[in-house]
Amino acid sequence: MDEDNLKSRAIALYDRFTHGSQDRRSFLSDMTRLAGSAAAAQVLIAAIAANPAAAAVVAEDDKRLDAKMVHWKGANGHQLSGYMAIPKKHAKKPAAVLVVHENRGLQPYTMDVARRLAIAGFVGLAVDFLAPVGGTPEDEDKARQMIRTLDLSAASADGVATIDWLAAHRLLSGKVGVVGFCWGGGMANRLAVDAGGALSAAVAYYGPPPPPSDAAKVKSAILLHYAANDDRVNGGAIPWVQALESTRVDVRRFDYPGTQHAFHNDTSAARYNAEAAALSWDRTIAFFREKLA
Repeated sequence: MDEDNLKSRAIALYDRFTHGSQDRRSFLSDMTRLAGSAAAAQVLIAAIAANPAAAAVVAEDDKRLDAKMVHWKGANGHQLSGYMAIPKKHAKKPAAVLVVHENRGLQPYTMDVARRLAIAGFVGLAVDFLAPVGGTPEDEDKARQMIRTLDLSAASADGVATIDWLAAHRLLSGKVGVVGFCWGGGMANRLAVDAGGALSAAVAYYGPPPPPSDAAKVKSAILLHYAANDDRVNGGAIPWVQALESTRVDVRRFDYPGTQHAFHNDTSAARYNAEAAALSWDRTIAFFREKLA
């Protein structure tokens, strides 16, 4: 088996484990059979899994911005929390962009994305959607299990409450966008449905779509990024895009050849694609500058 084929099959196993109900023991057994030994399996897993210690694109102490944890009220009055990054030099009232994490909860990569948005002139807010159930734990397997048991309607309602909070913030412009990755890409699509006119722009990276019948509720412009080798997500892409186009929503779809699910996440060495990540990010920033002006 050549190296590329081995990596692709390993990524498929990892994706099945992290997005399905397979337990870690059987996942490790499958990966060991594929790799040929337990040691080789661990090397593969380490390359695929996100590394929280990986260097950030924008350092936490970057002098161009202020970043800190903040708190606000969710849909039912409970406390939400997130990481807010604010550029020190910005428009008098900058626009805000909500950042929605993957299925591991609020991680260093997601907070780094908020800082990248701040460097581009926006206020980035990376929300911990696990805050109502105790917050993101250090154990990623536990975080994924917590994500699986979330009430998605309640989580979306918290997202809409956050959009409303940002839109009403006296220091901000009132324009709000959202960008999400993986589970967060699915949530970005869902928020475009549930937030209606309160949301101006939504960007979904490899995010599962809502039912096509929900497209009629979308009022924001939508930018969709898809990985080429991601059958689990891509199967629903065409009906979702067609449904959005039928409602005359401004929808833009881009596919990235040769890429894997999570290609934008630079903390996952095996799945990260630097060229696609840079191109998709340039498109994302241009889209937000157009729609949140």
